[in-house]
Amino acid sequence: MSTEPGTELMAGRTCLITGATNGIGKETAVGLARMGATVVIVSRTRERGESAVEEIRERSGNDRVSMLQADLASMEQVRAVARRFLDAHGALHVLINNAGGIFQPRAETPEGFEMTFAVNHLSHFLLTHLLLDRLKASAPSRVVNVASRTHFGARMHFDDLMLTRRYRPITAYRQSKLANVLFTYELARRLEGTGVTVNCLHPGVVATGFGHNTGWFFRNLVRVGRFVMIDAEAGARTTLHVATSPTLVKISGKYFDKCREKPSSRASYDLEAARRLWEVSEELTGLTQG
Repeated sequence: MSTEPGTELMAGRTCLITGATNGIGKETAVGLARMGATVVIVSRTRERGESAVEEIRERSGNDRVSMLQADLASMEQVRAVARRFLDAHGALHVLINNAGGIFQPRAETPEGFEMTFAVNHLSHFLLTHLLLDRLKASAPSRVVNVASRTHFGARMHFDDLMLTRRYRPITAYRQSKLANVLFTYELARRLEGTGVTVNCLHPGVVATGFGHNTGWFFRNLVRVGRFVMIDAEAGARTTLHVATSPTLVKISGKYFDKCREKPSSRASYDLEAARRLWEVSEELTGLTQG
């Protein structure tokens, strides 16, 4: 699938992507812009967001790129950025929940949530819900959740989701990525027949700045692993495939790896766990209160 300038596969379509100031997210934004899409990125800081917008415009030859500022660790800011997007854009055809992190030592958000779970799962759960009506009105449309192969072997710690008793950064990260897949499948079930598809993916082991804010062990592990890592442009290919391929217009509730549909972990197909995660996430993000 070409993402060279002049490819108009996404002309007239509006895409929103989180975590697009570097790495996979930025390369995904460049690819979408090259295909003619209107691209909106969410950035934690204005300076990094404006710099990324300038680079994406220059590399893609597409000026229809803008940014919205929000710290996804704050559910209040997630709500605010959703309002700003809805006020500025009459359509949303592709929502890519790409932002993610892993944190050491353990940190909490303004609402008291463990940072990894909040940024990697709760923020995207809330953002997606706040934009669902616009996605439905823009159908056919897509929600793309960037998960990770690290969800294999993970479990949901429903007795201690915030890992207050025993925190390990890799445990928190793997749980959040399993949550991404469970959320994908549950949302796909609930949106059946609406024209909105929901899929998730493993982008590959990508050599980016990921893991820079963790302890020395994980940073060194990432440094050694760079010898077998792919670059960010290659890492964006699966995201772009799931977000734009005409062959996937009616495919929903699937997991992709290397641009191919693959089975996810056994735990990710647990219907009861998906329902329970959904209900807990609604409560934590305040959606049950409207």
